[in-house]
Amino acid sequence: MAMFSAAIMLAAAPVFANETEITVGVYHFPPIASVDDNGEPTGLLGDLLQELEQANPTVSFRVFHTSPKRRYLDFEAGLYDVIFFESPGWGWTKRNVDISRPILADEELYVALKKPGRDDSFFDDLEQRSIVAISGYHYGFTGYETDNSVLEQKFNIEFSDSHSRNIKLIKADRPSVAEVAIVSHSYLQRHLTRHPEDWDELLVSKKPDQRYQLSIIARKGGTASADEMLRLLAPLVDNGRYRHLVENWGLQLPAGFLTGFEAP
Repeated sequence: MAMFSAAIMLAAAPVFANETEITVGVYHFPPIASVDDNGEPTGLLGDLLQELEQANPTVSFRVFHTSPKRRYLDFEAGLYDVIFFESPGWGWTKRNVDISRPILADEELYVALKKPGRDDSFFDDLEQRSIVAISGYHYGFTGYETDNSVLEQKFNIEFSDSHSRNIKLIKADRPSVAEVAIVSHSYLQRHLTRHPEDWDELLVSKKPDQRYQLSIIARKGGTASADEMLRLLAPLVDNGRYRHLVENWGLQLPAGFLTGFEAP
């Protein structure tokens, strides 16, 4: 009985014994994460940080607003401690980082305007299409290259900072500007829920540009390790709150996540 009680006390012990502030890097990546006009995180990340603070009273989070292209420089400069929902293959594996197991899954799809005779083969040769994409994002069709000047040499590509703008460009039917946009599945589903008329306007690829599993990236030797972040998340996994938040934003957990989750 004494051993059982000790195990319960260990499981309930706070991850950080003292008050700890963790700075989280955030860039515009809807619906997974973004920052509003007041500097507050929104999307899945905004909800998750609130829940993490409630479940872990010794921890608070401060948001550092970065950008898709600047996030690596800001991390190297020590301006934030961790960043949620990143694929290790998006430029992180060669850096001095600590990477958690995957905690989220999504995919990106090609989107074009529906026209008579146009089908999924329209996306077969993107080098022949005018493309609109988000600057700093990693895409499968580019080989995950993010240097705009390199991409402009190979593709007829325009860069923006918004899925919403990219979809509007597609609907404007200006082939010289944008014939194909790349949009995340989760964002597209939320867009179509709000604008059901676009079901008849947009052609969506059957094959994704990429599928990705997203992790927490932490600085080695920093304020919080990847394992410590997973231990902060564990109560929300155990009580079902994390799954609820993920599904509420139209996102998915990695296959086997719930059955295989064990806090480090």
